[in-house]
Amino acid sequence: MTASIASSSYGKACVHLVKVERGPERDQFKDVTVEVRLAGAFEAVYRDGDNSGLLSTDAMTNAVYALGRRRSLDPPEGFAEALARDLMEACPSARRAHVSLAVRTWEPLAAGGVSYPRAFARAGAELRTACATVEEGRVVVEAGLEGAPLVRTAGSSFRGFLRGRYGTLQETDDRLLATDVFARWRYGRTPLDPCVSFGAVRTALLQTFASHPSESLQHTLYAMGEAAFAACADVEAIRLALPNLHHLLVDLAPFGLDNPNQVFVPSREPRGVVEAELTRS
Repeated sequence: MTASIASSSYGKACVHLVKVERGPERDQFKDVTVEVRLAGAFEAVYRDGDNSGLLSTDAMTNAVYALGRRRSLDPPEGFAEALARDLMEACPSARRAHVSLAVRTWEPLAAGGVSYPRAFARAGAELRTACATVEEGRVVVEAGLEGAPLVRTAGSSFRGFLRGRYGTLQETDDRLLATDVFARWRYGRTPLDPCVSFGAVRTALLQTFASHPSESLQHTLYAMGEAAFAACADVEAIRLALPNLHHLLVDLAPFGLDNPNQVFVPSREPRGVVEAELTRS
């Protein structure tokens, strides 16, 4: 019996790179985690144990650090593409290189009304992401964000849904809406300034979440996707995953108190899952 390989890839994950980009007046503190995947003609490696066409993952790790020394980490999309091209050159057996970055944002530390240009504080839990895939000379660039917790205290309703046999949820015209945004968008062409494009899309997503007259989380997800297309003409598709992080209204009647939509218990599990990929039409 002979097995055939339908698909395969290998690479290196969790390559953590910190770089200080020094300036005369202030420094910049860059903090990224990189993942690399190669796919291609590696059948002999799996089938015969022939490693002659295999680039070591040690070489991938060191390529991240070497490229970090040679060039800026801004924009991360450009760094991802340059690294993917370097790896394709180093490994002739590869047919596709995929590089993804997760960028943590650090800002100059401010305390007591004073900003310190060479001290830094982490700016929240949100990650900026960037991906580049090089295959047969074609480059696909993606950007995104994840780990962006959002809460909306008004302007969100949920009515007219199916209950089935077991539904107990009551309709509401005013519910607390909370999510943790995962967004990744694909560019039809790499923007002239990826940092500006990222900022425009991010702003559009957050503003839409905050202001959209929401009939459901699905309804708001669609509006967020449309806003991303309007904000950047280079975006050709966007994938959004918005978990519905429930907040349960506490019954205070046993204590002789009312609860006019003010006191909640956050419930992380179970949670709703809402995902969609939108393409520009």
